[in-house]
Amino acid sequence: MRSWSSVEIPQVPGTPPPLRLYDTSTGDLHPTAPGPGGARMYVCGITPYDATHLGHAATYLAFDLVNRIWRDAGHDVHYVQNVTDIDDPLLERAERDSDDWVVLGMRETALFREDMESLRVLPPRDYIGAVEAMDEITELVGKLLASGAAYRADDPEHPDVYFDHTATADFGYVSRYSTADMERTFPERGGDPDRRGKRHPLDALLWRTAREGEPSWPSDLGDGRPGWHVECTAIALNRLGESFDLQGGGSDLAFPHHEFGSAHGEALTGLHPMARHYCHAGMIGLDGEKMSKSRGNLVFVSRLRADRVDSMAVRLALLSGHWRTDRSWTAELLTTGQARLHRWREAVALRDTPDPTDLVEKVRLHLADDLDSPGALAAVDAWADEALRRPSATVPDGGSRAADAVDALLGVALR
Repeated sequence: MRSWSSVEIPQVPGTPPPLRLYDTSTGDLHPTAPGPGGARMYVCGITPYDATHLGHAATYLAFDLVNRIWRDAGHDVHYVQNVTDIDDPLLERAERDSDDWVVLGMRETALFREDMESLRVLPPRDYIGAVEAMDEITELVGKLLASGAAYRADDPEHPDVYFDHTATADFGYVSRYSTADMERTFPERGGDPDRRGKRHPLDALLWRTAREGEPSWPSDLGDGRPGWHVECTAIALNRLGESFDLQGGGSDLAFPHHEFGSAHGEALTGLHPMARHYCHAGMIGLDGEKMSKSRGNLVFVSRLRADRVDSMAVRLALLSGHWRTDRSWTAELLTTGQARLHRWREAVALRDTPDPTDLVEKVRLHLADDLDSPGALAAVDAWADEALRRPSATVPDGGSRAADAVDALLGVALR
């Protein structure tokens, strides 16, 4: 699957501190320490049945900061993202709208690429749809069946394949959910605890055998299509190796998606953990309410673009909140982002500005401290305010150097 176009990242002088991130699986901050082979990151992509909303955008901006910080430290970053281009929500939306599910998926994926490009999110090296990874998925499921980590449902008509959630000793470590939390959350996030023929309500679907009127693919498992979690496991392991640096996504993916995806991989390889860091971004609401399709209160990036809102102002508005914090989108937030963008651009356009060396150090320090983007933005605010006051101590290329740093580290184009 085609990714989106990249942007050139300016080189920033100096040596950045190592990045420390909060890890959901441990509940604390610890350094990300990519090895000599480079940094390897997998971030779960969209199910393309609707346009990119600001919750999606905030998540991808958070991991774009990780990508930029690693690159600033000189790491070769291998970033992988999937597209869930076959799943129940996509089929349901297509049926509701009398649309072709393939066309719907392609259309929304194309719009997502445009949105990411407008926000200057660095593209993944590998951008892989579930449909194009079908052979990889069925091979993985077959191996889990052979090892005993998976089984067929006791249903002669539809002997779907399920993962035995007890197949790994550490199941539950990613989300740190209690059994009660898992049982409550599982059906809310795509699980089927009441499915007839399963051994346990928490076991997750790996392969759904063909049903009349549904798309299916031939395989040694029997015609069918994959469950949700296993696609990410197959795509990640086949591109990043049996263990990699970071698994990322929104906080709603910690369970069941990342919990099961990791369990699938660990049951297959015998290695623990599958990812050395599990990171989950906060949710974005609208005016104090949860933003959701069911409420009809989504704010779409494409709509803001159509209204000629500068995408850099949107990026600044989203980065003004901490990446792990649930927060609201408001008109005031966007207005503040627009004003901030105007002021920064005004400052870097000056011929003589304060020396930005200290600014670069402060931005790096803030971002290295669990992606403290609000602190980084405040540091740029202070530098811009000083520049616009026209101080006596200035350097002739300060604005250009500041713009390069803001571009490279925060992803905001000021020129």
